[in-house]
Amino acid sequence: MYQFFLGRTEVPQNQATQPPGSLPIYVQITELLVRDIAAGRLIDGEKLPPERDMAEELGIAVGTLRKALAELQNRGLLERIQGSGNYVRAISDPKSVYAMFRLELLGGGGLPTAEILSIDRLPKPDGLPTFGTSAEAHRIRRLRRLSGRPAALEEIWLDGSYVETIDPEAVSESLYLFYRTKLSLWIARAEDQIGLDVVPDWAPTSFGRKPGAPATHIQRISQDQEGARAEVSRTWLDHTVARYVSRLK
Repeated sequence: MYQFFLGRTEVPQNQATQPPGSLPIYVQITELLVRDIAAGRLIDGEKLPPERDMAEELGIAVGTLRKALAELQNRGLLERIQGSGNYVRAISDPKSVYAMFRLELLGGGGLPTAEILSIDRLPKPDGLPTFGTSAEAHRIRRLRRLSGRPAALEEIWLDGSYVETIDPEAVSESLYLFYRTKLSLWIARAEDQIGLDVVPDWAPTSFGRKPGAPATHIQRISQDQEGARAEVSRTWLDHTVARYVSRLK
């Protein structure tokens, strides 16, 4: 039987205490379970624990859990059998808010959250691949956590032609969801290039690794729905916490 680990989700108890841009709690739980299915931590046909046990382990209300399970059922990832229980249905293409998010805990899965460190509109720096039509871009720096554990630093450069200013409080934890709902921008495809680098000098102490320490580095070039390059992002990954995973289908 699938086992939850205490404290792994760190889901806020009170919706009012959630940071601006946080996904609703039931969506967070849905995405956690989707990622565990994708990672193989939950397998096809596996029976989930009783709902009250799951809710207690996750630190959420049973009603919130049931909303998450209903969403999984709508996506075809769960079969709910009256009088028997809830059974995983692992399909090949789960529709996830984090469908293009490639970082997982070393043991698999993990609920992604993001803390915005800064958002600035700046001239595009030398050294980045060519993208967009504007001479300026929005630089978004974030600390990524997986189930509460600091896992990566992100620096995203979004072409300035899509929007004049970005309000940090309007940005969702899923940046691509923010693009779609607020900017009518769809990231349709992306190319990732993986190498080695060092932790940047702007890394906060909460990241856990000091500036200059070795880090796995991922550069992503993303294209919009029209095929134009929309953004370039850089990610510095703490390899002691997480890994980069790409699954072929």
